[in-house]
Amino acid sequence: MRSIIKLTILATALASCSGVHTNNKDTSSEIEKVENIKQEENKQAEEEFNAYWHNGKAEISSYKLSQARYGEIHEGNSVMIFVTEQFLPKKQVKADSYSKENTSVLKLNTTKNYLTGIYPYSIMSSVFTPIQSNPKAIKTTFSAQEWCGQTYIQLNNRNSYEVESHSYFERNGDLEVKLDKDYLENDIWTTIRISPSTLPLGKLKMIPSLEFFGMQHQEVKAYDAIATLESKENLNLYTIDYLELGRTLTIKYTKEFPYVIEGWEEVYASRFLPKGTSLTSTAERMKSIRSDYWTKNKAKDTVLRKELGL
Repeated sequence: MRSIIKLTILATALASCSGVHTNNKDTSSEIEKVENIKQEENKQAEEEFNAYWHNGKAEISSYKLSQARYGEIHEGNSVMIFVTEQFLPKKQVKADSYSKENTSVLKLNTTKNYLTGIYPYSIMSSVFTPIQSNPKAIKTTFSAQEWCGQTYIQLNNRNSYEVESHSYFERNGDLEVKLDKDYLENDIWTTIRISPSTLPLGKLKMIPSLEFFGMQHQEVKAYDAIATLESKENLNLYTIDYLELGRTLTIKYTKEFPYVIEGWEEVYASRFLPKGTSLTSTAERMKSIRSDYWTKNKAKDTVLRKELGL
C-alpha cells in the first residue's frame, strides 16, 4: 500500500511539471506501473482472504466479559464465531446444498453468558453479511434466555428492513416494524473482518444492535450517531457515539489482516443508578482457534473448550 502511494505521488509530480520537462510516455508508464501494482496487491489480498476464510474452518475467539446489568458489573464470557457459508438471499436461510442462487456470506454468531445474582443470562446474536454482492447484512437475529423469560428479535433485509420482536416484556412483545436501510450496528463487526476501509465515518443514522433493543427496551429505529476511527499502536479503535441514547460503543481490532477483534467497550447510562450515571461493559480476547467445530461434538472434544478458556 505504501508503495502505491509513493508511485502515485511520483506520477502526479511528473504530470504537473512544465511542458518542457514532461515526457508523456514516461508519465503514462509510471501511472501504468501504479495500476499494475494496485491490481497485484488486490489479487494478493483476495488470495489471502480466500485462504483464511474459505478453508473449511471457522475462527472461534473467547473473551473475558464484564457486563453491565441492573446497575452492577457481572463477570462472564463471550464467544465470537466467524465462518463463511452459502446463503439463500431470497429465503434468507442457510442453503442445504450448492446452487447458483446461493450467495457467500460471512456469518458471525456471538454468545454472552453471565450471572445476575441467582439467575443466569444466555444471549446470542447472529449476522449474515454478503462477502461481495451487497454491503449490508441480509439478516440479523438476537435472542436472550433468562429465568424471567425469553426475547427474540429478527431483522430481514428486503425492500426495507423488516423487524419482528417477540418478548415477555410488554414494550418488546409481538412488534413488527419497517425501517429505512440506514447503517446497522450489527453489520459493523462483519464489515471489519471483510473490508474495514468501508466502515462508515462521521455523522450518520445507525440502527443500534438488536441486543441493545432487546435488553434496554428502547424504540426500534435508527438514531443519530457519530462514527470515528482512531489508531493506537497495533490496533484500530472504531467508535459509535449515539448522541440521543447516551451510549458509546468502541470496537478494537488489529490493523493488519485478518483484522482480529481484540475486544470492545460499551458505555451506557444505567436506569438502575442515579440519573447521569454510566457503567462500562468490556470484553478482552483470551484465545482464538481455527476449527470445523460442527464436527467436534463428542465428549472427548470438550478439551477444545479448555483451550479457549471456557
